[in-house]
Amino acid sequence: MTAISGLGPTPTAHGTERPVPPWACVVARAIPLLLLPQCLWRLPFAFGFEMGLDAEGAMPSSLWVSVPYVFGLSLVTEGLALLSLGLVRGWGEVAPAWLPLIGGRPINPFAAIIPAVLGGLGATAFWAPVLLSWLGVGEAAGFKSGGWRTLAHLCIAPGMLWGPLVLVLTCAYYARRCRPAERHGGGGGSIAA
Repeated sequence: MTAISGLGPTPTAHGTERPVPPWACVVARAIPLLLLPQCLWRLPFAFGFEMGLDAEGAMPSSLWVSVPYVFGLSLVTEGLALLSLGLVRGWGEVAPAWLPLIGGRPINPFAAIIPAVLGGLGATAFWAPVLLSWLGVGEAAGFKSGGWRTLAHLCIAPGMLWGPLVLVLTCAYYARRCRPAERHGGGGGSIAA
């Protein structure tokens, strides 16, 4: 029988040092999908189709401005949403090897926590007035019909969860990375073969 002692932390299936709760993986994967209907709903605006809004001329008349703006906004939104995966994957703990200067080095947990908290709070603050206007507090955007309003609400509402979900993921990331590891059973770092 051979014993190997002193092994470092063994990465989990997601490449993290400590296991990620299954619910956190589901939430991280869901965030970009929750924003997708909103991004798709926004695309017709690039071509001057205002999706039933009572806001004639709200978008620039030039396609050279509106197309890059709307498509760029949708791509940036989805790109930022995909960053939430870093809170449940190994690349949120150790910089990928291909990155110059920092590749392969451990990431300070607060280098992920601070931007995630600011992003989560920012997304929540951005969407809160819209949600309140839908609930009758403040002035809501006008639509040409109830059908257009319903479509807009169905497409936009899931994205309103973005901020709160990022904050929940950040709490789980903090608990996993910053709290002492709980020891279960004996044995420690020895593997017998």
